[in-house]
Amino acid sequence: MSEEQEEQIPEQDDEQSEGVPQPEADNMLLIVTGAHLRAEIADRPLAYDLQDQILQWLDDNADVITGDIFPVVCSDIWYINQQHLHGRPTISIGGPGVNGLSAYLTQRLTPALIQDGRKIIQLDPDFVDLRACVWGMDHDLTIEALDTFIDRYLTDYLKAVLTQVEPHED
Repeated sequence: MSEEQEEQIPEQDDEQSEGVPQPEADNMLLIVTGAHLRAEIADRPLAYDLQDQILQWLDDNADVITGDIFPVVCSDIWYINQQHLHGRPTISIGGPGVNGLSAYLTQRLTPALIQDGRKIIQLDPDFVDLRACVWGMDHDLTIEALDTFIDRYLTDYLKAVLTQVEPHED
């Protein structure tokens, strides 16, 4: 690229990020998917659906909620490199073959539900540790596992996130 062409490329400044929410780290609930192409295609849309469900739950319960949660979808690579966020409530979607965070969490979280050895939900049933890992042996089973997580655990999980006193540290 010539010097003339370089000068034509504008620098991004803070004004260009106006309108993009910048949540406080203390309010983030991270929804993590793998950066693997299969995860980007299959799991990231599930993460955005979960984000929408969480936002809807927050809206539906706004009259009784005293805290603030901002659900953020991100990749495992970004998350792993943001050590200051590792204590934040986190839901990892996708199996350990496509999501590095899931590979890490499968060794550390208790299975809350394993169906036929093919759908797995791992979380602390007392919600002291607010990390969860949801996955299936294939995409359809991951969808089913996430639906089960939403139906059985999401409300109690979000209540725990809202009342958390101190973040979990590994």
